[in-house]
Amino acid sequence: MIEILNNQFGLEGHLTFRRGNGGLVKAVIANAHAAAEVYLHGAHVTHYQPVETGPVLWISDSAVFAAGKAIRGGVPVCWPWFGVHATNPEFPQHGFARVSEWSVVATASGTDGTTSISLVLEGDGSLDLWPHPFRLCLAVTVGKALTLSLTARNNADVALEFGAALHSYFRVGDRDSIRISGLDGCDYLDKPDNFVSKRQHGDILLDGEVDRVYIETTADCRIHDPVLARRIIVGKSGSRSTVVWNPGLAGALQIPDFDDDGYRRMVCVESANAASDTRLLEPRQSHNLVQRITVTY
Repeated sequence: MIEILNNQFGLEGHLTFRRGNGGLVKAVIANAHAAAEVYLHGAHVTHYQPVETGPVLWISDSAVFAAGKAIRGGVPVCWPWFGVHATNPEFPQHGFARVSEWSVVATASGTDGTTSISLVLEGDGSLDLWPHPFRLCLAVTVGKALTLSLTARNNADVALEFGAALHSYFRVGDRDSIRISGLDGCDYLDKPDNFVSKRQHGDILLDGEVDRVYIETTADCRIHDPVLARRIIVGKSGSRSTVVWNPGLAGALQIPDFDDDGYRRMVCVESANAASDTRLLEPRQSHNLVQRITVTY
């Protein structure tokens, strides 16, 4: 399989396929701008590092790399629902896309020195979890920015509603020192407080467990990190909701694949279609959710 992928989609000086953790296949990308890794399992970006800087994404030291398991960290793809399924709590949280095996359909190197890979997940309506035909494509472009473009197409003969998120875990120097700007004045649903609706005043500071869905916002978010002396900018389109999550110590201790002190080195700022931002797709209609990550100093 590795040889076939390299023969068909490998890009000399840009992209090669290798066996990664747990024997899972990954695309290893390196160009003049940055390095990255993308696992076919879940179409999961696990690493992004621009030149002359440290890793931008956080991966748990206890992450599990295995078929049927979600990888803790990086950028999981949540689809076709976000969080717990609306009617069946036995279904996997955040949908099945992040635990499915995706197929490579294209790779390319741009004249600007970027490298891209496109992966597809398709269903013919036979899945118990989602008995509807669909096509999901994730295009990942690695350069001075990391751009992820998730396109969902409804191939069914009836309209379908879905939720989604690009569930980005960002590496930070110390969560107690960071602040997140861009959501001042926005309303949010506070999960630890039984989804009570509240309003953000000023920048977000992390204290204890933070699990919020900010609604009716298309704004860029900035993670200001004085310890690592950088700002991570999270831009988006096709989204009117943003999720901010850090489990705190108590929450981290309850998650088996989460380092006990890992919560101090990460924060999730997610471009989403969650809560009131779920989307209704008519037959043969598509929706595009895009997240663009850049780092400044």
